[in-house]
This record gives sequence, structure tokens and C-alpha cells, in this order.
Amino acid sequence: MEHPKKKGDRSTLAIMLALTDAGYDLLVPFGENTRYDLVIDDGVRLARVQCKTGRLRNGAVIFSACSSYAHHPNPKMVTRSYLGQIDYFAVFCPETSSSYLIPIEHAPVRRSGSLRVEPPRNSQRVGVRFAADYELGAGSS
Repeated sequence: MEHPKKKGDRSTLAIMLALTDAGYDLLVPFGENTRYDLVIDDGVRLARVQCKTGRLRNGAVIFSACSSYAHHPNPKMVTRSYLGQIDYFAVFCPETSSSYLIPIEHAPVRRSGSLRVEPPRNSQRVGVRFAADYELGAGSS
């Protein structure tokens, strides 16, 4: 079984490549204690990015929208959301081989987020985040 840190590093590298291919300049913070993994520069502004590994489940890419502190001894809180601390989630999904850039205001969630890869069975479109709208290299940035 692959260590979670190695899995996260692999996703971050895939995201960095996709962001670079999409025309962003990248900055990497020093150390492990920042609430974001990357900073992207689009030539106009800098934005904080939290990288996540997504999993394809029931036609959607599911990703964690919080960090876990359960592994710390006596954590004051077990999970912590990123609201107000990042500008984007960047998600790499190994099953789709794609990276997605989601503005935090499009996914103001506290535990997990999702992007639909397949249309919902009930044909709902309102309030549904479609993966294609956020895919890096698919005309979005």
C-alpha cells in the first residue's frame, strides 16, 4: 500500500505540471506549516492553492476539503476547513488522469467536495459542479 504522503506528492506533481501547461507561474512555500501547497501567478495576481487527490466514485471526483489532525496527540480539533485560507483547490484524479482547479467560492465546503464526471441520473444541472468546467488543459484557467 502506498503511503498517503507519497500519494499526495504524486498528485501535487501532476497538478504542478497541469498548472504550468495552463500558463501559470508557480511558487512553492518553504516548510510544511502553510495552509496551502502552492501559489499560482497568472501575471495579474497571486493565489493560494491547496492540492488534493481525488477519487472517482459513482460518476464524480470526490476530494477532501479539510485537513486532518487526528494523527496528532490530543488534537484540539480533528479536522479543519480551508475556508478563508486558500483561493483554490487543485485536485488530481488518477482514475481520470486529469487535474482540476476549483475556486474556493465554487466549493465552499467543510468536509468534502465533488465534481461530476458523468451526468446525474436525475438529469439535474442546477447546483452541480461538472468536472469539465474546472479541468486544467480543457480551456479553463
